[in-house]
Amino acid sequence: MSWNVQGIVEDALVSSTRAIQFDRDGQYEVAAFYYREAARFLELAVSSTADDGNKESWTNKAAEYKMRAQALDQLRLNQQAAEQPMVQSESQKQLQQCHFLFNQALDADEAGNKDEAVQLYTQAVELGISAMSSASDPELQNKLNFLARRALERAEELKGIMPQCEEKPSSHASVRPKLCPVPEHTTSNVTVRATAAANRGAVKPQLHRGSSAHLKVAGGQETYTEEEKRVLLQTSHINQKEYVPFMSVDLGERFQYSLPFTDRDGHLALSPKQRRDFARWARPDEICPEPKMVVGQHVDCFSIKQTVVSDCSFVASLAVSALYERRFGRRLVTSIIYPRNSKKEPIYNPFGKYMVKLHINGIPRKVIIDDHLPVGKHGELLCSYSTNRGELWISLLEKAYMKVMGGYDFPGSNSNIDLHALTGWIPERMAIRASESDFNADALFDKLLSRLHKGDVLVTVATGEMNEAEADRSGLVPTHAYAVLDVRKIKGVRLLQLKNPWSHVRWRGNYSELDTKHWTPELRQTLNFEPNSAAMFDNGVFWIDYDSILRFYDVFYLNWNPGLFSYTYCIHQSWSAGTGPIKDAYNIGENPQFRMEVQPGASGAVWILLTRHIKQIEDFKENREYITVLVYKNDGRRVYYPYDPAPFIDGVRINSPHYLCKLVLNENSAHHYTLVISQYEKTNTIFYTLRAYATCPFTLAKIGSPYKHTQKVSDGQWKGVTAGGCGNHPTHLNNPRYQIKLESSHNNNQILLDLRGPKSYQIGLEVICVVASDQNAPGIFKKKHSGPFRSGFVVMDLEDVPAGTYDIIPSTFMPNQEGPFILTVKASCQFSLARLQ
Repeated sequence: MSWNVQGIVEDALVSSTRAIQFDRDGQYEVAAFYYREAARFLELAVSSTADDGNKESWTNKAAEYKMRAQALDQLRLNQQAAEQPMVQSESQKQLQQCHFLFNQALDADEAGNKDEAVQLYTQAVELGISAMSSASDPELQNKLNFLARRALERAEELKGIMPQCEEKPSSHASVRPKLCPVPEHTTSNVTVRATAAANRGAVKPQLHRGSSAHLKVAGGQETYTEEEKRVLLQTSHINQKEYVPFMSVDLGERFQYSLPFTDRDGHLALSPKQRRDFARWARPDEICPEPKMVVGQHVDCFSIKQTVVSDCSFVASLAVSALYERRFGRRLVTSIIYPRNSKKEPIYNPFGKYMVKLHINGIPRKVIIDDHLPVGKHGELLCSYSTNRGELWISLLEKAYMKVMGGYDFPGSNSNIDLHALTGWIPERMAIRASESDFNADALFDKLLSRLHKGDVLVTVATGEMNEAEADRSGLVPTHAYAVLDVRKIKGVRLLQLKNPWSHVRWRGNYSELDTKHWTPELRQTLNFEPNSAAMFDNGVFWIDYDSILRFYDVFYLNWNPGLFSYTYCIHQSWSAGTGPIKDAYNIGENPQFRMEVQPGASGAVWILLTRHIKQIEDFKENREYITVLVYKNDGRRVYYPYDPAPFIDGVRINSPHYLCKLVLNENSAHHYTLVISQYEKTNTIFYTLRAYATCPFTLAKIGSPYKHTQKVSDGQWKGVTAGGCGNHPTHLNNPRYQIKLESSHNNNQILLDLRGPKSYQIGLEVICVVASDQNAPGIFKKKHSGPFRSGFVVMDLEDVPAGTYDIIPSTFMPNQEGPFILTVKASCQFSLARLQ
């Protein structure tokens, strides 16, 4: 690829001019960034030109700029170290803990939990008295005394020791009125099937098949089967740690201790980049004077900054979740952090313990962490953090997620996985295949434009592989996730606003802040964007046109709001590696299969999400499990051949933990479907969850096996005269013949015949009724055939078979085709099987 060297040098000049100006103004971080940008452009010019005349001067200047950037970095770090805030004294920490206990007591008091409130008030009194004895500051002593007195008065009042007196104002008047909580989920007119008991412990907690509070659990068994409980127990163990299902009883988790809480699982493993600069683990009150969970009324996507942890997709997921909260006023990502106050807002806990609810392995799970964070040699945080000083939600959510994933040494995932874990929203992957005829780029943009603004979807977009020169020139990072903040269409111009999780390094092409050609006055005014102002500092946020997205990016990750649906149901299962053939090329009869039924004439949508459970970090590093869902219009019956009948939806096998399949229904649609789980190669036992979301009522159930009795003929063979061929040949009657006698008093027996032979032969089965016990049975027949002869494998499934005696004839299509075969006979009733010839 040839570059415009003159343009690259001009870019270097612009960057160096800005660097020098910021350097003079004392803005060292910005100046260092632009010095490095100038050096990068000069190095690119050197590698792109054949003119040796300027190479030496450009190389020397690039080295000079990089040295100045390093010097400014060191100067800035020295300043930060000198400006480190005074850490809290032990008495100040105890005052903060006393406040926390008192506020928790007020919340319990307000909720009517008398015993819990008394216990918390008492703890606040004891801590306040203890702290007063050691505090030397009179003002601090007064604050502790005031809190302890209020707590004591209210505790005694609740215990009936001190009668309530209307004339004397008591601390009871300070108990806050009950406030309406901010809704955690999209509002819906759907009736909630069940809610948690008002009083903790009143009802034994149970796992529930719903995934959001508003969704009705569709037709099917509401409680989990023993098999499902075993699956959920097995996959509670992730990376050698246990993460149990999150249940209503966990809302009573204890967050206050006599000593600051330390996670019994120990510190998280650090990444190599973290270990290089690591100095210590520190709690928030050791690195800032007033830690807060959230600064201000809402979380801010622009304050999120990724550092040295390789989790760009996770940080991008935090950004789009934070933007959703601010834009729509509904808590999403902050609703999963505990402890919370009575308004269900997450709060800073001076005792250092936090609980995070993550959707992992099919259900919400409970993740406990402490507040130790990795700190570098110059006092800088070595994890993602908020640029709002003292704000913790970003660092704590990242720590909880990294704990589940095995530590900060994280190989990376994608935003579908990360956003589903954070929010439970439905993941969908949309590959950008601009060169393929069936890829509808216009429809995709229109979907993003309309649905993002409604709050129906959270979106990130990721680049693919790029060579170094292309990445340098475009300003994009290869294989990197970006948060999609906005989508606009103005006078035919299609634009997206993206944010790099690094909070620096931006797009340099069309509609970037460097573009002097495309930014019309109307566009600037409509988007409230001034390129010259934006160019003054790189915060990682930029506009880019949709055509450039299609050229430089690889995939959109969409996570859909479950509030779009009214009904849900899920099933948790395992699939043994030894069940069925390794590949699904010719036989899927032993694959897990499910029957789904919708009401006749129903219109709407059913989305089916297959989630493979993760147990080891290697599942991300070297994921070789390719899974999908196949959908058949087969009246809900078991399917044996992958393409007979042809699948209604032939799923693409992907090595992501999530696969989404969509059905759109109208009044003429089928109302019985068969869902088949499929893998590219079955090498390991997998655990998975199959969940359906629908706008109309439906039922979903596993297709079980009615066959209680099995016999296998392992030594069958066509040889010599017994290689008789199909019924078109007079030698057909010479084929091996077996007789089965159904020992039953019913007429609704079921038989399954499974014949396997050399793949080079076309083989088939024939069943002849010798005698039926009930000649008037509706299912009686004289002869039945397995249908078209098939290569090496054929199945015959017979229903409503009357009790009696039947002959089974396995054959090849052509006579004189000699070879072994295996015949397996299964039946719903007892039977005897004998060879006749």
